[in-house]
Amino acid sequence: MSTPPLITDSHCHLDFPDFEGELPDILARATDAGVHRMVTICTRLRNEPTLRALADAHPQVFYAAGTHPMSAAEEPLATLDELIALTSHPKMVGIGETGLDYHYTAESMGIQKQSLKVHIEAAQRTGLPLIVHARAADEDMADILTAEYRNAAYSCVMHCYCSGPELAMSCLDLGFYLSMSGIATFPKSQEVRDIFAAAPIERILVETDSPYLAPVPRRGKRNEPAYTAFTAKVGAEVFGMEAAAFAAQTEENFERLFTKVAAFKDAA
Repeated sequence: MSTPPLITDSHCHLDFPDFEGELPDILARATDAGVHRMVTICTRLRNEPTLRALADAHPQVFYAAGTHPMSAAEEPLATLDELIALTSHPKMVGIGETGLDYHYTAESMGIQKQSLKVHIEAAQRTGLPLIVHARAADEDMADILTAEYRNAAYSCVMHCYCSGPELAMSCLDLGFYLSMSGIATFPKSQEVRDIFAAAPIERILVETDSPYLAPVPRRGKRNEPAYTAFTAKVGAEVFGMEAAAFAAQTEENFERLFTKVAAFKDAA
């Protein structure tokens, strides 16, 4: 049997209760599928110690920390000093996820914007990539990301991208990255696939957002990092590439954006 190409799940949530008691098996299945690294994402800063412990315990796991926009009204506002202090850990590799979600939590848009700007400044100060969740907020998202970039440059990935083509173009114009999730494999997601197809291949990442959004052929099941391989297969088709070439390109892209992961690998 041929060895699957190596890929990275750039966004998952290994601390969620959906995975409780199963992590060794989940990581083993990921390895078997060629998913040799993953970034587990903090959505509430009070949970950061749990994610840090996961990264410390497993060589293939890295983590990012921030306050999810849907949690912004329920959690203390993250401070710049707090976020910067967390980046001292060698496996804390990104700021977020943060962003704007007007689909589920439009009533808290004010605090979401405030939280997003704190996270952006942390990315500007540390040089770590910003990890952004965007839903039903394309215009405000483009305006804030662009205005803050003009103040000071920063790097960013629009995770699980499924917003419109205008926001995608605004982000690509700033040099940001788009991450492809299982949504891109759904039959009715042709518009999403078209947005990715129009983007430079050098700006594409792959992810699961597990335990959510399992790709075809696991749609409707609990998602897990191993299933990044299914999304990568569709990504290769979208770009008209061989699976191995697409995997290699997304690996290069990931290490260009997540520089601390690349440095950690080199130091190992």
